[in-house]
Amino acid sequence: MTDIFDQCDAILNELSLFSNELVYMGPAISDDRLELLEKQIGFVLPFDFKYIVKKHNGFSLDGNKVYGIDKELRGTSLDEVYMFEHFEVGNKMPLEFFPFSPDGYGNHYCFDLSNLNLGQCPVVFWQHDYIYENKDKVEECNASFVEWIKEVLINWTLEDYNYDGTSK
Repeated sequence: MTDIFDQCDAILNELSLFSNELVYMGPAISDDRLELLEKQIGFVLPFDFKYIVKKHNGFSLDGNKVYGIDKELRGTSLDEVYMFEHFEVGNKMPLEFFPFSPDGYGNHYCFDLSNLNLGQCPVVFWQHDYIYENKDKVEECNASFVEWIKEVLINWTLEDYNYDGTSK
């Protein structure tokens, strides 16, 4: 488990290197709202996700965001997004998919909670306008949340910007 702590701390340290113009890191969570969410949805969330979101309840880099959980987020709180994507849309996600980051076009990066192993699970990309024959057809992007942050948030941002926010 120490390795996961180290990976999470390394990712948080790298995110903190970015200019405040590019990065937003939400406040810490000091209550049990993530554990209550797990009870509500009937799945355990990945350890790396819980660890990072407890330190920063919602964060973004260059406009790409990870949802937080709070009543004040009105429609973009993890619990509300989960309920909406599973019970209110036409093309509902499988219950074991947990949306945590939007792409801006109605699609989401999600955890496949049915494949949770040793506290981690793969990240998949759910397209809202594609009818999947079965959930195995959903693209797996990364093996874990930490890997997803490194690739999608950090590496993609570094293609266009330096840590100090200047364009490349």
